[in-house]
Amino acid sequence: MDSGSVCAGNQLLHVDIHIDENEPRRGILDLLSRLRPHWKAQDIQMKTFTEGITNQLLGCYVGSLQEPGCVLVRLYGKMTELYVNRDREVEMFQVFHAHSCGPEIFCSFQNGICYEFVRGTVLDDELLRQPSIYRLIAAEMGRIHSIQPKCGLPGEPLLWTKMCHFLKLVQNSMNSSPVQQRCTKSPVALQEVPSFETLSVEMESLKRHLSQIDSPTVLCHNDLLTKNIIYNQKEGMVKFIDYEYADYNYQAFDIGNHFNEFAGVNDVNYSLYPSWELQRDWLTAYLESYKHSTGREVTVTEAEVTQLYIQVCKFSLASNFFWGLWAILQSRYSSIDFDFQRYATARLNYYFEKKEEYFGLTMS
Repeated sequence: MDSGSVCAGNQLLHVDIHIDENEPRRGILDLLSRLRPHWKAQDIQMKTFTEGITNQLLGCYVGSLQEPGCVLVRLYGKMTELYVNRDREVEMFQVFHAHSCGPEIFCSFQNGICYEFVRGTVLDDELLRQPSIYRLIAAEMGRIHSIQPKCGLPGEPLLWTKMCHFLKLVQNSMNSSPVQQRCTKSPVALQEVPSFETLSVEMESLKRHLSQIDSPTVLCHNDLLTKNIIYNQKEGMVKFIDYEYADYNYQAFDIGNHFNEFAGVNDVNYSLYPSWELQRDWLTAYLESYKHSTGREVTVTEAEVTQLYIQVCKFSLASNFFWGLWAILQSRYSSIDFDFQRYATARLNYYFEKKEEYFGLTMS
């Protein structure tokens, strides 16, 4: 991905400290003495958020978490620098914030970042299926997809570069000794993960097929699970958070990836994947917003919805493959208490289950 495709924002404050993930309070107080010098240490409260499966997240506040001024401190997960470009993440924070689509980032430190708390509540899986909510999500995604780079064209989509990188890391991890990897909680599942050779052939097959699909390259979130959506009921709006994977990518990937997240994370259940009726309504709301935000005629035709539906089905395969590779890596390196092997198996199994059906979809 050409780093010039989004011009970087202002230079971000960097605080040269490392925060102990097991005893973070002292390091966080040191950070806050610079960011919130008027706060008294004895008044500062910290709340640990447990939703994430990659990083540690703590909310720091005086009084109430929902009051303005609350600071979020994110401690990067172990070895995540292998597959997350932290400089690009900061750029994406600045781009989303500049377009009123995301929070302000305050500073970085050796093993994390601090940013503004987005008021509202983390969306739960049930609300994803509620029309009034999913139409807000579709409209917000349409707005984000319309954001143009300040300089030059969007450049190459992130997908294949990132997927190739993941596959190389998977190969390296499979060749490394078990001592270098943390013990997985599901040794049985190790046998259920396809071989590197199988994964490599599948990626080439995917790339050949999807490269023929004319999906526009747009600014994408690329990781829109429920825990990355904040719903503010009072204001009737949603905001997307966490930009570790945000970048220019295929429009249909971002949507298909979100639809896959209807199946959940902790206990993946693809019977919850959105129905054709829900997808049609969602895609209509999305296209209305995307067209409006790009200054085009807002009328959406049935043919446009059907075409996007087919593209989304196909790119949802790439999403399952992508996060399957990611979960294999996490199972090797992450210290977070989550069954990544089981998750990898669920994502890859659904990829293989739907591949033939989705490859066969065409505009009749």
